[in-house]
Amino acid sequence: MLVNTHKQIFLYLFLFLLIGEIKAQEWTLRQSIDSAMQYNKTLQMAVNQSSSAELKNQESKSQWLPKIMASADYKYFTQLPYQILPQAAFGGPEGVFRAVQFGVPHTIMGNLNLRMPIYDPQLMAGIQVSESFQELSKWQQVRTEEQIYLEVSNLYFNAQIVKNKLTFLQDNQVNGQKLERNVRLLYEQKLSSRTDLDKVILQNQQLESQIFQLQSQYVTILQQLKLVIGLPLDQSIEVVSTIQIEESEIPNPGLTSDLRIQEVREKMLGQELKAIKNSRIPSINLVANYGTTGFGYRGEPESFLDFYPQSFLGAQVSFPIFNGTVTSKKIRQKELELTNASLQKSLIADQTRVQYEAALRLQATAKKQIETTQYQIGLAQSIYDKSILLQQEGLATLTDILLADQSLRSAQQAHLDAMVEYLRATLELKKSSATLLN
Repeated sequence: MLVNTHKQIFLYLFLFLLIGEIKAQEWTLRQSIDSAMQYNKTLQMAVNQSSSAELKNQESKSQWLPKIMASADYKYFTQLPYQILPQAAFGGPEGVFRAVQFGVPHTIMGNLNLRMPIYDPQLMAGIQVSESFQELSKWQQVRTEEQIYLEVSNLYFNAQIVKNKLTFLQDNQVNGQKLERNVRLLYEQKLSSRTDLDKVILQNQQLESQIFQLQSQYVTILQQLKLVIGLPLDQSIEVVSTIQIEESEIPNPGLTSDLRIQEVREKMLGQELKAIKNSRIPSINLVANYGTTGFGYRGEPESFLDFYPQSFLGAQVSFPIFNGTVTSKKIRQKELELTNASLQKSLIADQTRVQYEAALRLQATAKKQIETTQYQIGLAQSIYDKSILLQQEGLATLTDILLADQSLRSAQQAHLDAMVEYLRATLELKKSSATLLN
């Protein structure tokens, strides 16, 4: 029993020294959030995704620019191609043909081809979709920022709560040590039983174990916080002990990032449906070509390589006639997706409203509970102090003191629980009113 106690004390001292190093630098909640917005890897990926969507939109718009292709071709005919010529073309009989091999062995071709869309309804719809996708990526980035904000805030608040729990327990530990000295003195004077002393010793050891566990939990939360805000894991930080309870006007319900994302998705589905319908409309492209063809011969009586230019300018029309009812099936599918998107948007709006009203009620309840528990802590502390004085005068038993100590701890825990509920309700209220990042 004594050896185990010494081990706990040694581990507690070791961890206490580690915590002492953590106090080297104190970070506020604002600093933590600002650091996360700059260094968080998840947010950096969301920013990259938004930039990629912007480039995708630029890519879609560039489809309207002319496309120029250069090509070159060289052929050496080891056997010249044959053509079937009618004899009537040379004064011969009708219906009689003869295979004639003609041409030159060397043929060189070089061309510049130009193609530019003049009217393409699918291309126009695709640009609209890419613009909506760019808008969607921006709102997804906003939602990621909100998620990072919530994660950092919750971790920071958890660290503050644990730190305040440690403060309460350390104060209780001081009271417990004083009580143990008093009871031990009474025991040595034969005025108290060994059982009473063991109860106090047991309570102090349990308190010491709780402090040790909270110290470990505190270090773990700080490591998680550093991971989220993008700090090196070996850097020592400390959260501010004082928990700030914001007193601000109640925000009005607003369009949250989730709702805006769903609105953009619904708009994109409508644009995709339009693009499918537009596939039935003809498209017109401008086409042009400029090139040269070289014919070469090497042999007797004369070798030559002559080039002859060629060029044309025209328009090309593409008109779909029948594709096996594929388009109509795609249209029906997209219409069903659009209906579901509208239902989903309505559902998200209702859920947001419910969350907003629930957060309002929870915040009001927690605020009143904070005021009540503050008074209860003061009252419990007063009862405990009076019980100690009465016990010293022999007018109170050890059981009375332990009950007073338990009441004090319960009041402290209830106060911290109320603060946790208030902070969470405040964050949820900001999230559901779209004011989290303001």
